[in-house]
Amino acid sequence: MAEREALSGYPVLDDDGRLRRALAFEAALATRRTVRDFSAAPVSRAVIESAIRTASRAPSGANMQPWTFVAVSDPDVKRRIREAAEEEERAFYGGRAPDAWLDALQPFGTDAHKPFLETAPWLIAVFARPYGEGADGARRKHYYVKESVGLATGFLLAALHHAGLATLTHTPSPMGFLREVLGRPEHEQPFVLIVTGLPADGATVPRIDKEPLDGIARFVEP
Repeated sequence: MAEREALSGYPVLDDDGRLRRALAFEAALATRRTVRDFSAAPVSRAVIESAIRTASRAPSGANMQPWTFVAVSDPDVKRRIREAAEEEERAFYGGRAPDAWLDALQPFGTDAHKPFLETAPWLIAVFARPYGEGADGARRKHYYVKESVGLATGFLLAALHHAGLATLTHTPSPMGFLREVLGRPEHEQPFVLIVTGLPADGATVPRIDKEPLDGIARFVEP
């Protein structure tokens, strides 16, 4: 049985206070957009470290924390990632992807050309670890790995946005090249590549809508 400690971090608020905090957070996250035009302006490593620490606070199955974050600012490594990613993307757009998928992407104007992988100051590769090693070196199975890593990725995106950074979630398929380029062990599974930095001057994004609440949520009340 783990040692217990007092719970903290939950301020005493009335419903109005809770609603104000909820609406403020909603408004902040409503401005997050997927950005493809990045500035090359540098971003402090300390900011990236803080965002990753925030991501690591996400819940995980049995607190196994089945993730590894690899943050890359080295220009040569970013170039190698871009080259490998574009090779996969050329295959994707050149016949691997079904027509329906390409039709869904068409409004966003995406293609195999991914200059942001070199322009943005940071790439954060998120890996899922199906198992780890205990203090005795024995293999220890991780539980709810994809769910846990997905939650941590959401925390990471929110933290980066809160810090004033633009983000893009890049998921070339397959992504095994990330493990090779970044020297990760064979059992680590690439989950997503997050591109982050400041948006370029004059950057634009597609005009899109999100579904209204009644399109995505149901409430079961007395």
